[in-house]
Amino acid sequence: MSINAWWMLGEALWETVYMVAVAGALSFVFGIPLGVLLHVSRPGKIMESRLLNQLLGGVVNAGRSIPFIILMVAIVPFTRLLVGTSIGTSAAIVPLTIAAIPFVARIVEGALNEVPAGLVEAAQSMGASPMQIISRVLLPEALPGLIHGMTLTLVTLVGYSAMAGAIGGGGLGDLGIRYGYQRFDGVIMLATVVVLIVLVQLIQWAGESLQARFEHKQA
Repeated sequence: MSINAWWMLGEALWETVYMVAVAGALSFVFGIPLGVLLHVSRPGKIMESRLLNQLLGGVVNAGRSIPFIILMVAIVPFTRLLVGTSIGTSAAIVPLTIAAIPFVARIVEGALNEVPAGLVEAAQSMGASPMQIISRVLLPEALPGLIHGMTLTLVTLVGYSAMAGAIGGGGLGDLGIRYGYQRFDGVIMLATVVVLIVLVQLIQWAGESLQARFEHKQA
């Protein structure tokens, strides 16, 4: 490849990392509390509320049922309202975040469901408040599962970011479509695919290493 092609590839990689990192961080900020609420409001849990659980569950299920490419188009007015444009990496972060929040919420709920009920009952018997149980029992005990879920979320966001590039979101997807596919440049297309594979492998490796470390500490 030419120097210009390498430069474009590096720029596209940076844009993808930027989109995934920011959207991932925002989805964790909003998705983790949502997942905690889904868990603690379930029947028999520490903050049981059937109405709240059904309401939140319905919203999360609705968000997860919308294909990402449709979601991007559907919320274009909202994206423009937030960032002033519907094209580019900053604009792509909005649908990426919205798509990831329900995903994170269900992962968090599932991880918390794996925490032994006996630990929660023991904390309750010692007079712990619901917030203390959440912060000192549920989240610490579920941490390896949460890290696994966050890793899966970031990997999924890499795939979503490539789709965002197909409609002007920038990043590796945009490079692969505009220069690889539309200009019939097989080298650029292959390089884009290889970089995406390497990026996913790095995220997976980092997530698994972090998860193993916390699992070892809990053992």
